[in-house]
Amino acid sequence: MKGLPEDANYSIGLLDEGITPADVIDNYIFEQTHTGKKAFFVGDLGKLMKKRIEWQNVMAPIKPFYPVRCNSTPAVLEILAALGTGFVCSSKTEMAILQDLAIAPENIMYINPCKQASHIKYAAKAGINIMTCDNDIELQKIARNHPNARLLLHIATEDINGVEEMSMKFGTTLKNCRHLMELAKELEVQIVGVKFHVSNSCKEPQVYLHAIADARCVFDMAEEFGFKMNILDIGGSFTGSELQLKEVNRVISPLLVDYFPEESGVNVIAEPGCYYVSSAFTLAVNIIAKKAVEYDKHLSSGMEQARSNEPVFMYYMNDGVYGSFSNKLSEKLNAIPEVHKKYKEDEPLFASSLWGPSCDELDQIVESCLLPELSVGDWLIFDNMGSGTLGERSTFNDYQRPLIYYVMSFSDWEFRKDPKGCLSYFPPWQTVSDQQSGESWLSFHRPAPIRAAETRTWMTQEQPQVPSRGERRTLSLPEVPDHPEQDSAVPARCQQISFPLHLLTRH
Repeated sequence: MKGLPEDANYSIGLLDEGITPADVIDNYIFEQTHTGKKAFFVGDLGKLMKKRIEWQNVMAPIKPFYPVRCNSTPAVLEILAALGTGFVCSSKTEMAILQDLAIAPENIMYINPCKQASHIKYAAKAGINIMTCDNDIELQKIARNHPNARLLLHIATEDINGVEEMSMKFGTTLKNCRHLMELAKELEVQIVGVKFHVSNSCKEPQVYLHAIADARCVFDMAEEFGFKMNILDIGGSFTGSELQLKEVNRVISPLLVDYFPEESGVNVIAEPGCYYVSSAFTLAVNIIAKKAVEYDKHLSSGMEQARSNEPVFMYYMNDGVYGSFSNKLSEKLNAIPEVHKKYKEDEPLFASSLWGPSCDELDQIVESCLLPELSVGDWLIFDNMGSGTLGERSTFNDYQRPLIYYVMSFSDWEFRKDPKGCLSYFPPWQTVSDQQSGESWLSFHRPAPIRAAETRTWMTQEQPQVPSRGERRTLSLPEVPDHPEQDSAVPARCQQISFPLHLLTRH
């Protein structure tokens, strides 16, 4: 299957039972060994569905609004849209991406706390009306450029442990909310709700107690000014852990019942970002250079070398902080490498550090870890790389974004057609045939502008055992099952192929 660096049209490989994304990684590492050894992602789109089901089971009836900045690839956005997810944008570029995917403006919010006037005008023209605001300057700017805007007052929250005053940079105080409402009344701008955000660094869910109580105060205050507010946005910071999700729900559920009961008519929404996409993407990178240094010159504190005469290895990879590891520059990114090649259990491990290709001192991915000695050309695998890694690419050092290979298990593909499941409103699919080759594949179809996602099906042929990491396996294109509503015949089996794709172009 051809990787897609830009995702204008994307393909989805259907995995037969017994085949995992790890097997797909093995296959593409084998291919890349002969074609240039470029870094690449494998995205398991079925995990997005599983996360949506998990969210419904734990957090219903809170509607998720996905922050586009976390992962703006069209495959992710279209599937989340099909699953009934809303979206939050922080720039004109993100709004344009959603518009290009024909996502309804009423399912989009513009939440950047510092908006450019041109971006506000773009939102007005696109019919994106819900925005956030936390100060009078921003309110006046919105009033001038988007008279039909409907605002959420962004209120500040505090870490109850006192470690970090999270929202003191963005978010207004309760006292200032009254001033903003007076100004909004004067400017004839509608205020329709409240937003708050709990810090990623806050490990105590009880912070929601203060935030939701403050939000209730703002709602009561709004009644004095005649504003009819009906939206409460509890923000993001959902890590992707079901345990954390359940803990947050345990804390906020009784609070919402007390402060915002169902009969109040308030719609509660949230902004889960990395929760959806982090675990869905795995990154494979290649070692492009290697250096051995003396242990006392490069060994970090806390990392002890078994013998002082052993070297410390510095490995340089073909991806770094100016690419897929950009989160390293702005937050604590815990990147854990996995060696792809097989090595013996008793093989010696050496203190190592991992670096990107830029030769910049900031381009350090892992400060210290224990690895077997690697060679140039070896591969490392990084899991949980779906968030903050696939946005706008940097032009630093002519960086090229890694290819992306999308996969989905057959069971996930079949489940989306289950009329009893939450995925029953997934876009319709149909069998498409290539008249020249006689091959067939599946595609999604959406209202204009059309964006088609092609799918190929992978399965093993006379190889029932799943290979271990690093073992080459042969993949072939099997029979594609007919949809009940389809009358067209599908070839029983196509000839074995090396993943050629016939991508549909956007009209």
